[in-house]
Amino acid sequence: MAAEDYASMATLRLMLKAQDTDPRDDLLQRALSSASRSVDKTCGRRFWLDPEPVTRTYRAAGRTVLEDDGEVLLVDDIGDVSGLAVEIGSGTSWSPLAADRVEPIPENALLDGRPVTGLLRIGAPWAEGRTRVRVTARFGWPAVPDDVQQATLIQANRLFRRKDSPEGVTGSAEWGVVRLSRRDPDVWNLIEQYVLPGFG
Repeated sequence: MAAEDYASMATLRLMLKAQDTDPRDDLLQRALSSASRSVDKTCGRRFWLDPEPVTRTYRAAGRTVLEDDGEVLLVDDIGDVSGLAVEIGSGTSWSPLAADRVEPIPENALLDGRPVTGLLRIGAPWAEGRTRVRVTARFGWPAVPDDVQQATLIQANRLFRRKDSPEGVTGSAEWGVVRLSRRDPDVWNLIEQYVLPGFG
């Protein structure tokens, strides 16, 4: 499944004051894709949504949090729960859980434009022996956040212009030579809130 870019070529061209058909389009596309994947790596998550449901398997042990009303299994970001299916088992033996025994957490996350990050199991713990959990859903975010789009555009612009400063320095007659910083502060300010603990 191909990863998606977080901003459009048309917007990047507008930002760079480039023509609709520019001979540098290949370089622009590379910069846009690299910037998008850079955001993924920095945040430890991705923001594009699977076009179709995908099945992922989790080892329940070590991925659960105890809440007042049950045990929550921490999962990768889920951006669409229509068609959500959850099975427990191991190896080739899987048993489906009834839809009313599993609740997406946090409540209303999708309505707020945020992903589901946990599944609350009602009436029983997740980890029983060597239990694994198989989750079928559309993983990712419901929509790419505006902050992520803007950070991607800034980083793509930076990467595109980097060809003109191969040694990591840039400058002009007005303000002299400047060494480029390793991390763009504006990009970091935009995506910091989306970084998973342990990343960034």
